[in-house]
Amino acid sequence: MKKTWLIAKRDFRSYFTSPIAYIVTAGFLFIMGWMFFGYLTYFNLQNRQYQQYNMGKGMSIVEGIVRPLLGNMNVILLFILPFVTMRIFAEEKKLHTIELLLTSPVSLVDIVIGKYLSALMFLGAMMALTLVYPIILATTGNPDIGPIVTGYLGTFLMGASILAVGTLFSSTTENQIVAGALTFAASLFFWLINWGAQSAGPVLGEILQYLSLLTHNNSFAQGTLNSVDVIYYFSFIGVGLFLTHRVLDSYRWR
Repeated sequence: MKKTWLIAKRDFRSYFTSPIAYIVTAGFLFIMGWMFFGYLTYFNLQNRQYQQYNMGKGMSIVEGIVRPLLGNMNVILLFILPFVTMRIFAEEKKLHTIELLLTSPVSLVDIVIGKYLSALMFLGAMMALTLVYPIILATTGNPDIGPIVTGYLGTFLMGASILAVGTLFSSTTENQIVAGALTFAASLFFWLINWGAQSAGPVLGEILQYLSLLTHNNSFAQGTLNSVDVIYYFSFIGVGLFLTHRVLDSYRWR
């Protein structure tokens, strides 16, 4: 575990030796800040109209701001997380340092988990910077904390699943652009796979619904912590890391 943590810390620091980490983080925070301002403005306008015309109780803060904001955060992460993972193993292969890494006195499991954890730490750092939005809402209003916590947890698990896909494809090529493109394509596929559920048969339709990343995020957004959804995300991550291990193991014996 100590070796895993050392690899994770080393790779996490390496993100900030190139401009990509700053560009991704700045772009993410700019878009999220713009959306938060837009939802907050629209929410205040709607509530004033409800009060002016005596239309009863308006939207809650969670429904009017938090839920759509986290929903859009999921979409943004779908686009930017491939940039985070594309270099994890692809850069090692391009620089031919992967041979040194694989022959070092560190197990392949430590390498895979350590590099994945570095990307997970980067995701956590980006999401932590957005906590200023619920803090602002908590100080100016009285939002329900439960859906905010579960919503963030669901977004983090979905992002972690995308990172697992990115780690896998980064291990298959030395071209970072190819790794990023494959990660986005595969993540988008599992995002939209439930679209064909209605036209498929009852059994196949249920399978497609279950395989969708987006379907399992719905309960989190509604403030419900469902063990089935948690197991799905952890299984998705586990399969991605297992396949990464097998790819690197086969590369070591070539």
